[in-house]
Amino acid sequence: MSVTLCILAILILGGAGAAMALPRLIHCALALALSMAGLAGLYLQMNAQFVGFAQALVYIGAVAILIVFAILLTGGEGTAEVGRFYGSWRMGVGIALGVLGVLGLAVLSSRALAGQAVPVPEAQVREIGDLLMTDYVLALEVIGLLLTAALLGAVILAMPSASARTGSATHPAKDQDA
Repeated sequence: MSVTLCILAILILGGAGAAMALPRLIHCALALALSMAGLAGLYLQMNAQFVGFAQALVYIGAVAILIVFAILLTGGEGTAEVGRFYGSWRMGVGIALGVLGVLGLAVLSSRALAGQAVPVPEAQVREIGDLLMTDYVLALEVIGLLLTAALLGAVILAMPSASARTGSATHPAKDQDA
């Protein structure tokens, strides 16, 4: 096992663990971006340059930044009185072990372990770009519109309400006393 693979594994698992454990939401989002950067590095290590650069551009450059903007624009720090963990921890451990078992069965029954390599398409980056600009241009535009709508939704959620702007917030308790 190479040193680079170990560093990338620590980066991915550390970022994912920090994304689950850190108390502030903005730090969780940044740790998630760090984990995604580790995945991009892992793809590049496996000589899958297109997937690695797509991971970096799409997930780090778009999705993670959109999450960070949404958190910052909405002031999404959460409430302090809500606990970090919900329900029974035994249920969470059971679900995690179930998912681990299903993933383990999928890996063990894979054709790649039996020595039957899955054929890799020989598409070049230029061919993928040509397909995106011809056959799949509608899907590409829809994805762009969805990301734009998500950003606009975050801006609308972050805008103060009309009562907060004018300072005339109504208090139901005072209205009942009058």
